[in-house]
Amino acid sequence: MIRSMSCTPIRLLFGAFVLTAVLVGPATAADPRPPGPKDRCPVCGMFVEKYRNWTATVMFEDGSQVFFDGPKDLFKFLLDPTRYGREKSPIADVFVTDYYTTKLLDARETLFVVGSDVMGPMGPELVPITTPEHAEAFRADHGGEQVLTFDQVTADAIPK
Repeated sequence: MIRSMSCTPIRLLFGAFVLTAVLVGPATAADPRPPGPKDRCPVCGMFVEKYRNWTATVMFEDGSQVFFDGPKDLFKFLLDPTRYGREKSPIADVFVTDYYTTKLLDARETLFVVGSDVMGPMGPELVPITTPEHAEAFRADHGGEQVLTFDQVTADAIPK
């Protein structure tokens, strides 16, 4: 018996699935979901969703996430997570929102301008910037006492 090579609905569906997987790529643990209307910052209690231009996210290895209304609260949390109700869980990724593009950045690869005239949702903020050139342009426009890498941010560097 000769089988027809016609496109059955199942073949079409499978083909669409394969094409989608190739074009979009697999979802990874490094893709944080955006904050929803009930997500609150564990440091200050603010609802985070309405501050999308400042959002910071910590993703844990177990897949859970916590959101912050800005880098200032993110660093307060990272320096002492147990103070904010989180046992020290292995952190998979940390993201901040770039000041200029409002795109999520790997916080560990980002620069932070301290002491500028730009205010975040909770006042003075650590401003995330992608490159040294952008940081210097930002400082020319908005001031800033210093530019720090992720690893250079200490409790003393966090604005009050």
